[in-house]
Amino acid sequence: MPMDPSSAMLSQALLLLQCIILTLGQYDICKSLVSTDDGPTWEYYACQPKPMSMKEYMKIRVEPPDITCGNPPERFCTLENPYLCSDECDASTKELAHPPELMQDRERTGLITYWQTVTWSRFPEPLLANISLSWNKSLELTDDIQITFEYGRPTIIVLDKSLNYGRTWQPYQYYADDCMDAFGMLPKRVQDLSATNVTRVICTEQYSRWVGSKNEKNVRFEVRDRFAIFAGTKLQNMDNLYTRMESMKGLRDFFTFTNLRLRLLRPALGGTYVQRDNLLKYFYAISNIEIPARCKCNLHAGHCSLRDGNLQCDCEHNTTGQDCSACERGFKAKSWKPGSYLPTPNGSPNICTNSAPGEASGTSGKCNCNQLGSLHARCNDTGFCQCREGTTGQKCEDCLPGYNWKQGCVPNVCDDELLLCQNGGSCIQNQKCACPPEFRGVLCEQPRCQGERGCDGASACYLSALTLLLCLLVNSLLKANA
Repeated sequence: MPMDPSSAMLSQALLLLQCIILTLGQYDICKSLVSTDDGPTWEYYACQPKPMSMKEYMKIRVEPPDITCGNPPERFCTLENPYLCSDECDASTKELAHPPELMQDRERTGLITYWQTVTWSRFPEPLLANISLSWNKSLELTDDIQITFEYGRPTIIVLDKSLNYGRTWQPYQYYADDCMDAFGMLPKRVQDLSATNVTRVICTEQYSRWVGSKNEKNVRFEVRDRFAIFAGTKLQNMDNLYTRMESMKGLRDFFTFTNLRLRLLRPALGGTYVQRDNLLKYFYAISNIEIPARCKCNLHAGHCSLRDGNLQCDCEHNTTGQDCSACERGFKAKSWKPGSYLPTPNGSPNICTNSAPGEASGTSGKCNCNQLGSLHARCNDTGFCQCREGTTGQKCEDCLPGYNWKQGCVPNVCDDELLLCQNGGSCIQNQKCACPPEFRGVLCEQPRCQGERGCDGASACYLSALTLLLCLLVNSLLKANA
């Protein structure tokens, strides 16, 4: 008997909910009361708050101050109807105003509301706009950032992030219809990345090409696809992701931020060039910004609360501070440490204690450190293996990006991403460039005949003996068949 559509939708919704619980429900309990021979006692775990939409808590600043349309009132048209310029932006009229706060409203009336800039009336002067988002709190991304543009996605954008509340910035991702022309970078997609370069800053062209504003409005910073490199396409192996978060240098910080900034550098063109006779159709308009993230609490809190207008972790494990980044007074017998995802699935809480360091259990001795990757076979005073340069992992058994395992981690001489073999050379196992006959050097950067006597510019005189034998053999066969 076929299932009716409403039941089918309910089943799909329940399945989706179950998947979300499976993938995002780890490390959400800080402690549990367990029974022992000595009576009930608390068992502690590494823990973190649940993901939530951060757009409700963000503060938006748009620069320059006069970039928002409406003061003075201005007419504009759209790329779909470029010569029907009957729309108006007027900051003094609520129905015609497009202020920045409309990027984060819930649109309860069902009507799409959006922030909008002035038109490109000053062309060829660039139409530039910066949108800064702040929370006064360290956050960790848990899913894709999504920015929804009305009337066309821009052709050039840069997404920046800050880890220090906007004092310094670093690029997160570049977007352009022509990455090489805009930024001098080859275009890439997140799907092209691997475990060794997952934190690489890329330029992508898939969100900037003009395909019609009604078909595609969203620009994404893909988080889920990066998670999938370790956890699988359906994020079913989250244990592997969390293990990598702990062991791979820079991975956890890659998804961490305090501020985000969107630099809009060129609006949607609706074609290949700017039509100077109708500049009223060029502008930026954003209706929504979604930031799925969780409060960064250093695995010392399961909840995050809004206090005095700011998000703050509800700290456990005798820790304190907005990010649970210090031990409470009276619990500083050991140095503060963040919680650890390892060993999965409960992690290590690394509780602040009031006992002397010598009284703490499990701080030295049966770590099983990899003898090739660690400096010592035994744990150090904090209970971890001390890894050699270029090595990482709980037991110093993995290599950091830029290193390969060869009786220990050795630095790459070349690779396919950053240290390219030059002049047509090919990289062999990250350790050697195989050069064409006319070049030599570590990266095949030197002409072989440069400065040598008897060099006539012909590469044939430098062929190896094996190559010469092969040439003679081929020549003999050709003559025999002639």
